[in-house]
Amino acid sequence: MSLRVVAIIPARYASTRLPGKPLLEIAGKPMILHVAERARRAPSVNRVMVATDDERVFRAVVEGGLEAMMTSPNHRTGTDRLAEVAAGIEAEIIVNVQGDEPLIEPATIEAAVAPLQENRSILMSTTCEPIDAVEDALSPNVVKVVVDRAGFALYFSRHPMPFPRTAVLAHGSVEAALRAQPELLSQFAKHTGLYAYRRDFLLTFAQLAPTPLEQAETLEQLRALEHGYQIKVVAVKHRSIGVDTPEDLDRVRKLVCGLTS
Repeated sequence: MSLRVVAIIPARYASTRLPGKPLLEIAGKPMILHVAERARRAPSVNRVMVATDDERVFRAVVEGGLEAMMTSPNHRTGTDRLAEVAAGIEAEIIVNVQGDEPLIEPATIEAAVAPLQENRSILMSTTCEPIDAVEDALSPNVVKVVVDRAGFALYFSRHPMPFPRTAVLAHGSVEAALRAQPELLSQFAKHTGLYAYRRDFLLTFAQLAPTPLEQAETLEQLRALEHGYQIKVVAVKHRSIGVDTPEDLDRVRKLVCGLTS
């Protein structure tokens, strides 16, 4: 059954490493417009909105012919900003699209939405992708996820997991083990950071108290697991590219220019 799906893109102007990140230019237009336009290409998405607390971002989106909503500047997390918008619109499914992924694949959005379209008992879903580089497996900026045999998340972590104990004993460290046995990388999965929620659950989730594991890892999705909710994880082949550093921005600019040339 087709349900009404709204994609919401939380967008803050402030960024420690890249100030004004949503408005950074890529191929002649702000990054946030690239994200919104790609979200609109997902066949299941009926509406795309940018949620921001900054007038500059709001104006850029509206002037680009897309929809934006001003939200409170006091939100602690992107989920809180998402929930503010979701509370005032009509939708069955809300998709949280990260505002710093201008190359988000529409098929990845479809993959996240599909479990909620197909099974009404699923309240929340996300996606994961392969990890090919030892550096990504070790990086605390790359969130790893492990799932059960039914495809539901067991845990998310910034630490390499699952821990390859036998290989580590043989080689002395996780890094040494992965470099000596690169086939171990196939056990790792990167959490893409894209979420789909049933609207009512999103509003409930935003009201849940923060949890110890969430605070330890600074990963909001752990709040859902600690409160006993399941998260369906769908594996996708497309590799996401989040823009967090000047090097990321340069890489994405080159890729976008290659796509449009």
